[in-house]
Amino acid sequence: MNTQAVPDPQDHDRLLIIDFGSQVTQLIARRLRELHVYCEIHPYQSVTDAFLAEFAPKAVIFSGGPDSVTRAGSPRPPASVYTLGVPILGICYGQQVMMQDLGGKVEAGEHATAEFGRAYVTPAGTATEFLAGWFTAGGREQVWMSHGDHVSEIAPGFDVLGTSPGAPFAITADLDRRFYAVQFHPEVHHTPNGRALYENFVKLAGFTGDWTMKAYREEAIRAIRDQVGDAKVICGLSGGVDSSVAAVLIHEAIGDQLTCVFVDHGLLRQDEAEQVVTMFRDTYNIPLIHAEESDRFLGELDGVSDPETKRKIIGRLFIDVFQHYADQIEGAAFLAQGTLYPDVIESVSFSGGPSVTIKSHHNVGGLPEKMGLKLVEPLRELFKDEVRALGRELGLPDSFIGRHPFPGPGLAIRCPGEITREKLAILRRADAVFIDQIRKHGLYDEIWQAFVAILPVRTVGVMGDGRTYDFACALRAVTSVDGMTADYYPFTHDFLGETATRIINEVKGINRVTYDITSKPPGTIEWE
Repeated sequence: MNTQAVPDPQDHDRLLIIDFGSQVTQLIARRLRELHVYCEIHPYQSVTDAFLAEFAPKAVIFSGGPDSVTRAGSPRPPASVYTLGVPILGICYGQQVMMQDLGGKVEAGEHATAEFGRAYVTPAGTATEFLAGWFTAGGREQVWMSHGDHVSEIAPGFDVLGTSPGAPFAITADLDRRFYAVQFHPEVHHTPNGRALYENFVKLAGFTGDWTMKAYREEAIRAIRDQVGDAKVICGLSGGVDSSVAAVLIHEAIGDQLTCVFVDHGLLRQDEAEQVVTMFRDTYNIPLIHAEESDRFLGELDGVSDPETKRKIIGRLFIDVFQHYADQIEGAAFLAQGTLYPDVIESVSFSGGPSVTIKSHHNVGGLPEKMGLKLVEPLRELFKDEVRALGRELGLPDSFIGRHPFPGPGLAIRCPGEITREKLAILRRADAVFIDQIRKHGLYDEIWQAFVAILPVRTVGVMGDGRTYDFACALRAVTSVDGMTADYYPFTHDFLGETATRIINEVKGINRVTYDITSKPPGTIEWE
């Protein structure tokens, strides 16, 4: 399946992240992108000698991982990575791999040498450029450890640069070969000054910071024109930031060759269809088909409660609708989507075998094998905040770019259990009240995403002198940078009490309100 129409990474200095299965590998990429460094994540077993020669990285990072290098057959990079002549940074499991591969020793975990959680690293040895500006005036730095195994002997040529109570080789380096290794995770926010290590590493590797959204815009436009040629493109428009930025970018590239199809699947928020149609027709003058398909979607979702089945049905129907309208447009050969890099990462496991999928995304895992159109996915290499930066570069208003994310499957995944029109109507009203409350209290821009989920249970309540037996709902609001990890927003009890009172009083059908304080991980942001 052709999914190009993204800039050729050969145009940039490139950093390779070899993934050994860490849950936070994506955060490494985010830290590098913040530094305007282009990077890609690839699972360890796909990084062959031939791959390295073709990719030609300017530097390499080994991620953490759940395995043990003491186990026979544990994940390893190809030996040729050490002879590329480029800087390498090993993180946690990545440090242990580097030590083991290069002649050091790693021992299986024991209680006395394991470290999990906050720890403090103190300097050792001589100062280096890798640690420039890192250690605080107090002579130690907070880090986040998560390791059972430990390095018991460093490889020849390495020096110790930092230690912690549970990791005597917390920071090591072979300065001649520009190999660096840390036992902790500098990418997580629990290592407050971790960004400085990445800044120093990419500086040592000679990166120029050439990954900008201005450059990406120009390169993406060229790539779209090269891929599409004279053909017509159908863009699946959800009204969210991702698909809208993709539509405006593609329209800038090919003009009237683009037709947007806005599918009103009956799973949108209150008044959303009217807002989206008005914005695109009046503001951007982009050809737009408003496909009213709510009966079709809700009909096929009737009686379905399994979340993966819901996503598959919605993904299939989206493509069917797009195909229907594409058949009416002469020369239509491409379907454009707002697929992002986290969508791609979450839908593929690092193991390379059958994917252990957290959830299928309607525009990735939900696609059928045969769709009849080639894909144009110009945002496929970007994280969410990069898409917003690109949107600003394209001139989209901040009021729109700053909107909270809204999933393609819409309210279907905020309605656990069976979907009914009654439940959707209740959910829309409750969600509108919640968002209104957040805006009235000036909290909207502090929150990454906020919504209401209607629960598949009814509870007993009392209103006035009467008994009620209505639905319960859960409020969900999180803070995040890119949606890969998230924490719940710490509303005051006064806010929650006021919001619950409004929902119960204003939304017929709900008599109980809860607040979801689960972080991601272990939960996901959406309920399904």
